[in-house]
Amino acid sequence: MAMTPSIACIGVIGKYNNPLHIALFPPHLSNQGAHLEFSFLLNASLDNFETRTRDHSRVDQDLGMLQAVDERLSIWGWETGTGTKFAIVVDMWGKDGRPGTDFGVKGEDVRPVRWFPSAMSIRGPDRRTDERADQAFKALQTAYIRLLQNPFYTPDDHTPMAAQSGRGRGGEITSKRFIDEVNRIGASWRPGAEV
Repeated sequence: MAMTPSIACIGVIGKYNNPLHIALFPPHLSNQGAHLEFSFLLNASLDNFETRTRDHSRVDQDLGMLQAVDERLSIWGWETGTGTKFAIVVDMWGKDGRPGTDFGVKGEDVRPVRWFPSAMSIRGPDRRTDERADQAFKALQTAYIRLLQNPFYTPDDHTPMAAQSGRGRGGEITSKRFIDEVNRIGASWRPGAEV
């Protein structure tokens, strides 16, 4: 029985590297301390975002795999034209969170299904696979654009400088519509599925 990779975490990071939204998905949702662990992982990926965005020959917003955390988790990145970053942490073991099967095979004998190619952009060997991964990022970008179109949402209120000066709210995005859409994307994403 093959494992189906799933999204473990979606992070939306502001242009000043401030976290705007972090969403966790099963099996990590119920783990105590998982939010802090994934916050650290997303923070550690910021250097990789910086390195990839220095490549001025890059045309695509897709930054590919930013880092492989271990044999289970990998972080993939996408950056908007305004500097907002989307990070998706993919769990190769899937929503069950177990590497084994029910057929007497031990976890160390099972290798995760390799869904993503070596690069997630069009440089990868299977462009159809790349387009499936892009669907999640494009859906996130669409949800973020809809948030920006809300006249009551001011992105400048969510910067560290605005919070420090007392004129902004700082912190994370609280729009229920945006949060619901991010949760829908993370819960429904599967390799090859429409989001």
